[in-house]
Amino acid sequence: MRQARNCWPALVKKAQDEVTHLQTELAAALARVDQLNASHQRLCRLYDEYRLKEQQPQIQFMGMQASMNQRQFMAQLLNLQQRVVLDISRANTLVAQLRKRRVLAEVELQKMRALEEQDLLAVRQDLQKREQRQMDELGVRQFNLRLQS
Repeated sequence: MRQARNCWPALVKKAQDEVTHLQTELAAALARVDQLNASHQRLCRLYDEYRLKEQQPQIQFMGMQASMNQRQFMAQLLNLQQRVVLDISRANTLVAQLRKRRVLAEVELQKMRALEEQDLLAVRQDLQKREQRQMDELGVRQFNLRLQS
């Protein structure tokens, strides 16, 4: 008598674990993108605030050193903005890769589930055939017994 293979449930679980792992990684990557976008917005606002301060008339009396420090700080803010934009780009690339890997993992999971179902179906069909043969044999025996009686 044919029995269901033990490998299919294990392979389905492994595929499910991979999908879950990738979903977790994807959620973390999306959170990182949101965090980077928020940082970029804060840096832009801060830069804009300092640029507006620089254009105000009272700033002209700040002195040479203070004015240079402010410009240096604004240059650093621009550098930080550029680094954050680069990090956002990398994070978005990672998100796209994780989405692609998750789709492939989901396809693999569906394949494993289908193979498990096919195996169970084959076992059920084998059992039905065996039961049908037994019923046929019993029917033939009873028929032969009636003929002999």
